[in-house]
Amino acid sequence: MSPERIIEQDSAAAWRRLAISLILATIGGVGLWSTVVVLPVIEADFGIDRGGASLPYTATMIGFAMGGVLMGRLADRVGIMIPVMIGAVILGLGYIAASMAGSYWVFIAIQAVMIGALGSSVTFGPMVADVSFWFLKNRGIAVAIAASGNYLAGTVWPPVLEAAIADVGWRTAYLWTGVFVIATMIPLALFLRQRADLDAQEPPKAAMLARINLSPFALKALLAVAGIACCVAMSMPQVHIVAYCVDLGYGAARGAEMLSLMLGLGIVSRVASGFIADRIGGLLTLILGSSLQGLALVFFLPFDGLVSLYLIVALFGLSQGGIVPSYALIVRDFFPAREASRLVSFVLMATVSGMAIGGWMSGELYDLTGSYTAAFLNGIAWNLLNLGIALWLLFGRSIGGRRTAAA
Repeated sequence: MSPERIIEQDSAAAWRRLAISLILATIGGVGLWSTVVVLPVIEADFGIDRGGASLPYTATMIGFAMGGVLMGRLADRVGIMIPVMIGAVILGLGYIAASMAGSYWVFIAIQAVMIGALGSSVTFGPMVADVSFWFLKNRGIAVAIAASGNYLAGTVWPPVLEAAIADVGWRTAYLWTGVFVIATMIPLALFLRQRADLDAQEPPKAAMLARINLSPFALKALLAVAGIACCVAMSMPQVHIVAYCVDLGYGAARGAEMLSLMLGLGIVSRVASGFIADRIGGLLTLILGSSLQGLALVFFLPFDGLVSLYLIVALFGLSQGGIVPSYALIVRDFFPAREASRLVSFVLMATVSGMAIGGWMSGELYDLTGSYTAAFLNGIAWNLLNLGIALWLLFGRSIGGRRTAAA
């Protein structure tokens, strides 16, 4: 790659494109959080229990995970602008349709298909992959910023939706959310019409894969397992910290404070990990984040005092943010740019699946044992699996590289 190409990739125009992508990811990320906010009111509206009211969230996450791969394939073919426009229209219409849903199952179907699979999904994996095309020297920080959109959505949208629901009801709030999504995302998507020169970004795929003695399919599968494993571990404190604090007698308010602290520091660590990745690479950044996350999970076992928990939650938040974006950087290191949108979406789909599986698994272990000890141990075991895969890729690549050089 020529120096001129490097300058073009990390130009002012690339940073402006990143800013637009972050705004789009924050707006489109509403699909991940709206069901959490409306859970109590749809419980009353549809006359269902708490478990039933939680099902739309699960359906949305499953749709989000699967739709990311579909939208990633489309982005590989036509660029990111058209998938974003399609996603914006379907997401907006999904909220409008959900506001008129007359039955619980229709509401779930809309959440899964229109809001999750064909709407919000385009603003995560495909968007992160597209941002990676426009940066080389600063690719780590750029990918980390783009991947922070869903965290920012979790910061911005819940209070906005909560206020709107209290003022006009959840159906009207959903209706205007749909209108806002369409009115803002489509004009913003026009700024992404230029496509990157992917032919100039082909890595030495065969040589890099040969160094770790893996086929492309095997590496994809291994990264998917690693993505599931890290997020099964990650989900335990994220999903259950409020309930854990209630069990310890600290109350739900303290748990909510800890969750807010965890997610807030997650944004900080996500951006910081981008700077780190630009210096040491995606694989080493994954190992660093996974090691710190595992250490934080271990600390949950002997320490359950209030001050201790705040400190452990802070460590956990500072460790987790950089893990997921690292996979996008690893994919860019090993695979051709023309496959990036699909493969980044595939691996990030695995991380979303890990969050869904881990949250459920921790609850089941609590029901079986009556405490969260087994759930923490389960998270530690999955984290070790993730760390083991990352270390194997690191040392396998290093050993393979020395053998190739010697040959």
